[in-house]
Amino acid sequence: MENQFLIDSEFLSEKALAKKHEIENNPSSRTNHMEYMEGMDRINSDIMDKVMSNVAEYDYNKYTATDVRNALEHDTCTVEDFKALLSPAAQPFLERMARKAKAETTKHFGNNVYIFTPLYIANYCENYCVYCGFNCYNHIKRMRLSMEQIEHEMSVISESGMEEILILTGESRQMSDIKYIGEACRLAKKYFKNVGIEVYPVNVDEYKYLHECGVDYVTVFQETYDTDKYETLHLMGHKRVWPYRFEAQERALMGGMRGVAFSALLGLSDFHKDALATGLHAYFLQKKYPYAEFSLSCPRLRPIINNEKINPLDVHEKQLCQIICAYRIFLPFAGITVSSRESKEFRNGIVKIAATKVSAGVSTGIGDHESKYTGKETDSLEGDEQFEINDTRSLKNMYSDIEGQGLQPVLNDYLYV
Repeated sequence: MENQFLIDSEFLSEKALAKKHEIENNPSSRTNHMEYMEGMDRINSDIMDKVMSNVAEYDYNKYTATDVRNALEHDTCTVEDFKALLSPAAQPFLERMARKAKAETTKHFGNNVYIFTPLYIANYCENYCVYCGFNCYNHIKRMRLSMEQIEHEMSVISESGMEEILILTGESRQMSDIKYIGEACRLAKKYFKNVGIEVYPVNVDEYKYLHECGVDYVTVFQETYDTDKYETLHLMGHKRVWPYRFEAQERALMGGMRGVAFSALLGLSDFHKDALATGLHAYFLQKKYPYAEFSLSCPRLRPIINNEKINPLDVHEKQLCQIICAYRIFLPFAGITVSSRESKEFRNGIVKIAATKVSAGVSTGIGDHESKYTGKETDSLEGDEQFEINDTRSLKNMYSDIEGQGLQPVLNDYLYV
């Protein structure tokens, strides 16, 4: 703690350092993470209660090999079956789970693997999340792209052949307000067939506005569904409000979005319970909004700049494979995304089993696509990355590798009429 504090002291004012020290070391100085802040929509929904009551009663150590066998033999995976498939008792059955997951993937998605890329347009943030490279106390190069710079980045990405983009910002309403994000999305529609956003959660009317600007789907990481752990990780800012974040996907659907995506950041808390909560969050919303598209992401915690305070809880590749296979068996129609946080070898393997979407040509920095895509030296400033990626393949290489495995890479299959 003292080493981190010394690093920060070179860059933060005395007043800022004092506030940082207080919120880190005095929990009573923090706002209540379960109370909504002024201006936040409150919707009348029972989804949160359904998810969290299941998580509260989940004792994954009580499940046996017999429970897992029964789950794998059932034609339809129940909530209880899903719990068994996420339990330690399922580990010896990973091969059987993979075979069943592959059969479900083939039945509903054929041999298609969808490809997209993220575009970070700003990395300013007003939250203090201790595991994130963008957090407001982390000394990194901050940048917000102008509309001209955003269009240039989009042009470079589009020329590579990419047809789906995910637009991301740090969580700062001041530096990346709704109008700024909306204008970026209108630009994106000039270059891409599908546009997604992964920005700070907003109200229903704001999601409606962003949908009118061209956004098709919304991704929100809950990070962890463990409310007590969440409080210790999100020390300041709007992101600290756990229930408002939980309800973001439902507000997005109420605002007219075509699809929503869910995720826990595996490694922040107990992965068995976080994976259960993620799957159930999508499951119960799918029952309430059957017309919408649902997808899940499965990211593990990755290293970030200037931060050694978070040690990920062990989630190894076998456990990650178990989670993804359980997701596929429980939610056969849902898309499953495996990001560039994972290795090339793991992603090549999991798309043959259960994953249906991968990113390519990835940068989590700001304003650096021209230098990374073309190798050209540029005079433009670049902002620091949110986290380190593992798989650095370009779209061309990703496309070729997917084809080489007998699968069909898909850039877009959605037609507007």
